[in-house]
Amino acid sequence: MDEIKEIVAAGGIVVDETGRVLLVHRPRYDDWSFPKGKLDPGESIEAAAVREVEEETGIKAEISRHLSSVQYTYRTRKGDKKPKVVHYFLMKAIAGQLQTDGIETDEALWLTFEEAEARLSYENDRKLLLEAEAS
Repeated sequence: MDEIKEIVAAGGIVVDETGRVLLVHRPRYDDWSFPKGKLDPGESIEAAAVREVEEETGIKAEISRHLSSVQYTYRTRKGDKKPKVVHYFLMKAIAGQLQTDGIETDEALWLTFEEAEARLSYENDRKLLLEAEAS
């Protein structure tokens, strides 16, 4: 029997100079979350988090500190269940303008922490937001 390999991903809770937080909408899932994605071969989790934020939102950000990691099981397009872990980082926006690729993400918004908490689709993300806000 083949061992099911855990998918490793990384993402960022990005805060701007006014204290707003960055959320993305993913049309494939019709959800609101933080920018995140799978690591490329040989890529560190930190590099992946920075890259994914920029790819999904157009914002260059730097890592302030590591936040919690979230583990869950997701269903593939074929219907298989796979384990996944996403490592999250608190990040500071340093450059760029909001833009999405229209495929993975079709909207990116700067929101207050209160607005973001109301818009987030997943309880795990709300817990991460509270962890980031307390930092």
